[in-house]
Amino acid sequence: MDDQQLVCQGLKAMLALEPDLSVVGIAENGEVAIAQVASLQPDVVLMDVRMPVMDGRTATKLICEQFPQVKVLVLSTFDDDRYIAESMCAGAKGYLLKDMPSEELAQAIRLVHRGYTQMGPGLMEKLVAKLPAAPLELPKRSIAIALTPREEEVLRLIGIGATNREIAERLFITEGTVKTHVNHLLNRLTLRNRSQLAIYAHSAFYIPHQP
Repeated sequence: MDDQQLVCQGLKAMLALEPDLSVVGIAENGEVAIAQVASLQPDVVLMDVRMPVMDGRTATKLICEQFPQVKVLVLSTFDDDRYIAESMCAGAKGYLLKDMPSEELAQAIRLVHRGYTQMGPGLMEKLVAKLPAAPLELPKRSIAIALTPREEEVLRLIGIGATNREIAERLFITEGTVKTHVNHLLNRLTLRNRSQLAIYAHSAFYIPHQP
């Protein structure tokens, strides 16, 4: 979603070249975006951070709360660490910059749809480096004390973007057990969503960026 119609039309034309992707709607601000999500039920929403009427962070938060099956992927010209942190805290599944190659954007949309977290080159490192100053309110407790070895394994895999199914296959457990571990992690670490878990994993384990 973007308030600049030329950019929106350019994105639509670019994504129309991908046989497995379809643009079902365009919104000029966050309020219109929420209304269109309600009526069109898209799989993935491309969200800008700076828009009139309602900004992207607020729209992302409301979409994630009201339509949890819809994935939000932020696409912005701004790489400010505060925008990145606020977007991920709001529930976004990734943060990318608009100057990225079109084929990489298309692939990122596919991966977000599958449940992966996507970050533009250098953005995860930038976010982790700024965590003390970012409004994430991440817990300060020692992860070695707070978590069981199994929970640490699950958290590490969340940090590299693994889905529940992939975690289950990797650890030889059921998806239901993975969901239980994820809920326990959220409660123990006092975090709100999976995106915050991924950020916390990078901070705690120094996980390198996954391309």
